[in-house]
Amino acid sequence: MIARFRIGPETAGDFAASWLPHMRRSPFRWSGNPLKKFRSGCRKAAARFVLGTEAKETQMNKHTIFSVIAAAALSLAASIVTHAQEASEMFQLPTPTESGFAEVNDVKVWYQTYGEGDPLILLHGGLGTVEMFGPNIALLAESRKVIGVDLQGHGGTGPLGREMTFEAMATDIAELIKALGYEKADVFGYSLGGATAMRLAIDHPEVVDHLVLLSAAYAFDNWHTYNFEGMRSINADPVATAESLIGSPMHQAYIAKAPGGADSWVDAVKEIATLVGVDYDFSAEIPGIKAPTLVIVADWDAVRISAATKLYEMLGGGAQDANWDRSGMGQNHFAVIPDATHYDIINTTAASELAIPFLDN
Repeated sequence: MIARFRIGPETAGDFAASWLPHMRRSPFRWSGNPLKKFRSGCRKAAARFVLGTEAKETQMNKHTIFSVIAAAALSLAASIVTHAQEASEMFQLPTPTESGFAEVNDVKVWYQTYGEGDPLILLHGGLGTVEMFGPNIALLAESRKVIGVDLQGHGGTGPLGREMTFEAMATDIAELIKALGYEKADVFGYSLGGATAMRLAIDHPEVVDHLVLLSAAYAFDNWHTYNFEGMRSINADPVATAESLIGSPMHQAYIAKAPGGADSWVDAVKEIATLVGVDYDFSAEIPGIKAPTLVIVADWDAVRISAATKLYEMLGGGAQDANWDRSGMGQNHFAVIPDATHYDIINTTAASELAIPFLDN
């Protein structure tokens, strides 16, 4: 039996405030009173939801309302731009060696580079920026040229005035690789960036050397119910979502880089909402990916572990026993990071420590 209760803006705001312990561990700081601001924003979002129903008092199960209000942005926001244990222990992001806009696919896309060597494209998670890769940037840049890209509606790129699709963003990246003078590059995508990386490998295989997919979903139903309900709520009311996140680490990270600053925040979230919560499924095209691929997932991920395994199998992984001499082993590989979640899997360098030897062949 599911326990039911009556929900209103005040209650929803209190549930949503349970995000706060995660937010406070972020390297970004809330402006003003974080609890007050976050509760207020979530109550406004809840009020819109409740008043938009036929009755002003609606019965919903507790898990669903928490998902719809509290987890709306969290579902694709990945690690909320990166947790840190304590301010004094926070990692130091390296200074980009180069940064700027690339005019590609009839838009301007922001990128920043670190290190020297063979190119590696980094694609962040939803409502984040390249900085959310945290300590992984410096490690990866020790032996290659890391090119971090802020996807459409995010960070330095900001809203682009077009519908946001995986196909359009994949074309942005393909043209960026060529605009920077490379024939192809390795690509490392996380969450939303992972789905974009898959689309890149499907639509523009000629520019992808190796592919690393971290906590990535090949179809919308790969997400746990809790998560895709949250994503659908963003799609249903992006303005309420944007308002509820004002002052949050995601908001602060965005306005620190966005060309339009704080004034473009609502437009950015509205643009992201054209993609988030919309059904998609790449499964018919996944077997056609030719690039050697490493699939990495957390043992307690927002992406169903069965979906991650299915992705690996569709790539031809684990198709048979590799034999004692490894002669039956294919080019693709699979890893599960223990004691990790979708939101903290990039807070350590565990994923990069798996990716580096794969990228180095």
